[in-house]
Amino acid sequence: MLIAFTLTPVGVGESFPDEIADAVEIIRTSGLPYRSDSMYTMIEGEWEEVMDVVRRATEAVAARAPRVQLVLKADLWPGRPGLLDGKISTFEQHMAGRGQ
Repeated sequence: MLIAFTLTPVGVGESFPDEIADAVEIIRTSGLPYRSDSMYTMIEGEWEEVMDVVRRATEAVAARAPRVQLVLKADLWPGRPGLLDGKISTFEQHMAGRGQ
């Protein structure tokens, strides 16, 4: 399973690195494969372990902000490990075959 999610603390101003620092630490130390970009963090693993990381990260932000918005998207593909890198690799191979 692959989860893409973003946490936004609300009511703390326009910039909020302190409010998300604990959440980032939870993700980094989870032991699960992950990747972050400017909009989302993606985590790969089994349902229980991925959702536990999302829950703990959300609670960490909630401890520092009066309100938290969570956006979550899931790709449930049983028996398919390596989705974090595999989906991108498959797409790149497809594009290479098109002569791009």
